[in-house]
Amino acid sequence: MIKITNVMQAGFEPAIRGMRNSWNSWDKSDSLIGPCEWYGKATYEYGIGPNDLALMKKLIKAGGEHRKFMRMIVVWVDIDAPLYWWKQFDTYKIGVTVNSCSTMHTIHDKPFEASDFSFVDVYVVDAACTIRLLNKIRDEFIETKNKSCWNAIIQMLPESYNQKRTVCLNYEVLYNIYHQRSGHKLEEWHEFCQFIESLPYMEEFLKKKEEEE
Repeated sequence: MIKITNVMQAGFEPAIRGMRNSWNSWDKSDSLIGPCEWYGKATYEYGIGPNDLALMKKLIKAGGEHRKFMRMIVVWVDIDAPLYWWKQFDTYKIGVTVNSCSTMHTIHDKPFEASDFSFVDVYVVDAACTIRLLNKIRDEFIETKNKSCWNAIIQMLPESYNQKRTVCLNYEVLYNIYHQRSGHKLEEWHEFCQFIESLPYMEEFLKKKEEEE
């Protein structure tokens, strides 16, 4: 399971302004800024007008080289997810910046708990044994400062361990992630794709041509 918090989004206004540069059609822009409710809190969202939305959809359908405006719409988000999911997410390097909590410096700061992991289809006994073993080694490290104990924690840490990362990415990256991962067998990708759908206007951008007709 993943946890998504502290979502921020910006860039609709310059993205739309730049989108119309090729046609010198700024006078046709009909979008406005206004208050709205998004992601559970009051915020200011760019209210896209029908003229601008129609052009955006046209550019999206034309392909990646035409929908450059999507790269200018930026999203920041905190994600808590297991290491096995982050390994797949790390495929996306271009247009993505990440700052993560450090296992190097803080992995021993507190005892390990079940909530620190995303155990799915794992025997409860096995999960409990893993946590007990990690805590035993942690206690020994705190007492002795033996680097071998610290190395053992890092080397034995399961891929189900949850790590928080603050991620900066854009609508183009999110658009591609959605189409590449929405049918993935990992439940975490389904949750992330649901988050993508929740972003302002993303459902409109993700619609296939046959769905609109």
